[in-house]
Amino acid sequence: MTYSDEIQLSTKGFCDVHNITDEVQDIVSKSGIKEGIVCVSCVGSTVGITTLEYEPNLVQDFCELMENLIPHNKPTRHGNTWGDDNGFSHLRSALIGTSASFPVSGGRLVLGTWQQIVFCDFDNRERTRKIYVKVVGEKRE
Repeated sequence: MTYSDEIQLSTKGFCDVHNITDEVQDIVSKSGIKEGIVCVSCVGSTVGITTLEYEPNLVQDFCELMENLIPHNKPTRHGNTWGDDNGFSHLRSALIGTSASFPVSGGRLVLGTWQQIVFCDFDNRERTRKIYVKVVGEKRE
């Protein structure tokens, strides 16, 4: 069995990190699937889906790490090609990835105590983002 839904977010860009764990769990619960896997994916090449302890200082450390690894103000060839100066956001997205999958057991996400699913918008402007969630598995009791 499969079940699909989506999460919509308004984002600010420049490493805007959102905890989407509760929304993903709500979709898993609505699906009725008890045993399986959930895939969380965002269409776009300037976003990231990963896990992180969603704690303000760690989120700040994560964004600082992204800035140190791939600075937003360093010119890129992509920026020269399209003139949109967001090459850094594409590179950050490639590093983190745009989707992740998680096990579902007993109708619940299987995550560590301090592990949350986070969505990151790396682009250089505000956006409305759609995150697609697909639950695959069995409804057995």
